[in-house]
Parts: sequence; structure tokens; C-alpha cells
Amino acid sequence: MSAKTKIVVLHMKRIVFTGIVIGLILIFAVCLMLFLKPKDNSMDETVPTMYTPGVYTSSVQLGDAALDIQVAVDENHINSISLVNLDETMETMYPLVRPALDELSEQITANQSLDDITYSQNNQYTSIVLLSAIEEALEKAASE
Repeated sequence: MSAKTKIVVLHMKRIVFTGIVIGLILIFAVCLMLFLKPKDNSMDETVPTMYTPGVYTSSVQLGDAALDIQVAVDENHINSISLVNLDETMETMYPLVRPALDELSEQITANQSLDDITYSQNNQYTSIVLLSAIEEALEKAASE
């Protein structure tokens, strides 16, 4: 043998002990990271309700007759908007009421908001009157 040969003696106890210590350090580091990681509180928070669920009505005076707008809501959504007590005579006298309300209802239920509502120039004033009645019914839903 030459003089440059070195013999290394490894003790099995030390290798096993070192492996166990390194494993425990890794487990401790992972647990520490999980413990200190910021929690996602989005699931813990409850969504505030916008409306009291129910059906709310608001009246519109058209000439001598009153027309009721009915708005159905749940806690966070506007579900439907419809006309109540619109008889054939009223529909004949005011032919733009039903198409205007259908147009508004479609936009409001899609957007869930009264903002950025568009209406045609043909039924502009009818739409404004109906929109104010819908807004009044939604205020009733929000206040209860």
C-alpha cells in the first residue's frame, strides 16, 4: 500500500442518527411553514345580504289608473320584475309599458344593478317612470 491511502471508517449509528435528525428538521420546517402561512379567510367571512328575500311592489300612476311593479328578490339577487294588474284596457292605452318593462327587467336581472341601464328613444319616458318604480321597490327590499 502506498502512503497516500486513507481509510475512512463510518459508524452506522452516526449515519442513522444524522438521517433521523435531518428528517426531523425537515418535518419541523414544513410544519412551521404551514403554521405561519397566512390563512385564506374568504371562506370564513359571510357575504353581507343586500336584500330581505321576498316580493316587493311599487305603484306607478298612469292617468287615472295605478299600475303595480312587482320585484322578487332573494338575499343577493334580483330574480324577476313583472307588472301586476295590467288589464287589457291599460295595455291598449299605454302600449309601451310592457315592452319597456321587459327590456328593463332583462337588463336589471342580467346586471343585478340599476346602473348603466339603456333604453330606446321610443319609450324613454315610460322607461324612466318604470325605473323609478323598480328603484322604489328595491329600496323597500333593502330597508327591511
